[in-house]
Amino acid sequence: MIWFAIASLSPLVLLAAACLWGGLWPLLALLYMSVLVVLLDQIARHLQTSTAGPGADLLSGVLALGHLALLLAGLRAIAYMPWGEALPMGLAMGLFMGQVSHPNAHEMIHHPHRWMRRLGMVIYTSMLIGHHVSAHLRVHHVKVATARDPNTARRGEGFYRFFLRAWLGSFRAGLRADNAARARKSPLPATWTHPYLGYFGGAAGALALIWIGVGLQAIFAYVLIAGFAQSQIFLADYVQHYGLVRAVDETGRAEPVGATHSWNAPHWYSSAMMLNAPRHSDHHLHPKRRYPELQLHPDMPVLPYSLAVMAAIALVPPLWRRMMARRLAQLGQSDPMA
Repeated sequence: MIWFAIASLSPLVLLAAACLWGGLWPLLALLYMSVLVVLLDQIARHLQTSTAGPGADLLSGVLALGHLALLLAGLRAIAYMPWGEALPMGLAMGLFMGQVSHPNAHEMIHHPHRWMRRLGMVIYTSMLIGHHVSAHLRVHHVKVATARDPNTARRGEGFYRFFLRAWLGSFRAGLRADNAARARKSPLPATWTHPYLGYFGGAAGALALIWIGVGLQAIFAYVLIAGFAQSQIFLADYVQHYGLVRAVDETGRAEPVGATHSWNAPHWYSSAMMLNAPRHSDHHLHPKRRYPELQLHPDMPVLPYSLAVMAAIALVPPLWRRMMARRLAQLGQSDPMA
């Protein structure tokens, strides 16, 4: 667990220092998230981070509480920083939320204990994307690698088109899935217990808290940072499922989810920082498996670079399509998704 703790808590410590002292600390936090992690992946590319052991829940809890504290403290700091400090501070906060808080919240919404699942939902709601919980659990895991999953990128589809389609599609699909699940219950649940009311109410509460605690000027920064974090959530889905398709039989039933239906990244330090989120095939095969125990196997498709680097490449669609076409062809998936 030591590398998970070091890699994921270090940016939180740097951002805490940036909140307290400003100066070069915001830039150091940004460089850690964007440069140092990539360098460490290359320096020791053969190290591994899968070690089952105690402390996984404790680290998740610390990261979640740190995220919530950073949200308020970071926005307060940005409100009083000069632009030269506020810009890297906002970017570093967005990277932390997208690359650490998102994998951590993702881990928690799969947790067997309700209080951990609720805390994961709070984290996503604080990033103004609470519906991701319903869409991920009820839609993505069921329909991944099919045309019915909004968060599976089709071969040839650029990220920017995917982002809009997936954001709107996951919102609608999650709502339909929640409505269907509630309709199957007897007696019918009270309207106020609908998850989407919780997502909207939580987002409104977060905006009100920022307004009261920091000021109206912080709302604009909050929305921008949350939007930046959301773009990374969808970049992760885009990269990890791009072009991979489950075979469908004559009845329209898709084959079971297998090891070849997610892209993986074996890079050790970024994997530790992201709580093994780049070991994505094993997560889809075993959604309840805890992050230190996720495995990589030879039959799992592997990305040429770390998840963060591939996400940056995905922002240049022609380069991305050219790079991934060869890898999809090697897997025998050369046809666009229907």
